[in-house]
Amino acid sequence: MTLERATGIVLRTRPLTETSLIVEWLTPDLGRLSAVAKGARRPKSAFRGQIDLFYQAEFSFVRSNRSELHTLREARLLNPHALIRQNLDHLEQAAYCAKLIEQTTERETPIPDVYQALSTLLDELPKHPALPQGVMGFQMKLLETLGLTPNLAETSLSPGSRLLLEKFITLDWSSIFRITLSEAQKVEISHFLQGFMIYHLERVPKPPRF
Repeated sequence: MTLERATGIVLRTRPLTETSLIVEWLTPDLGRLSAVAKGARRPKSAFRGQIDLFYQAEFSFVRSNRSELHTLREARLLNPHALIRQNLDHLEQAAYCAKLIEQTTERETPIPDVYQALSTLLDELPKHPALPQGVMGFQMKLLETLGLTPNLAETSLSPGSRLLLEKFITLDWSSIFRITLSEAQKVEISHFLQGFMIYHLERVPKPPRF
């Protein structure tokens, strides 16, 4: 039995039994992986306070030889991203990005760029009003990582919207949140990105309303 270690962000948790949880992790080197936290729902569990939605933690697990559901051994909290929980709109945007990752990436495939994008977004979101720029920036950075960067020159988008989409890929998060969008650009870009992702990825979550 080999113990493996990783650092990850909790994308989702769900009950398995009355006492155990399934934890969906996003890691830079191992990609998405699921692990059972046995006894995590018990009041005195060692996992209490260490694993929750968007928590970043160091953890160890034993890999299953029969399924993609491994066994969590330990978790040590590094960053709870607590400020995300203080604004429902921020939480909704972060949850959308987590669902998008789950639905568009392969399990246990290294995706360090996606991990870095989500990690820095979770840090940056609470510093700003809940603007569409964060979600749009994440959509574009994810598409680039997946090798699906839109050929903007061949679209019917307005020149201003094309320029903004290019910036969403290249700029860091603090710069992205300083971008100003007109109402027309907000609608145009939002509709384009959702349509593009549905066409290329088929199954994507519904984005939050702005």
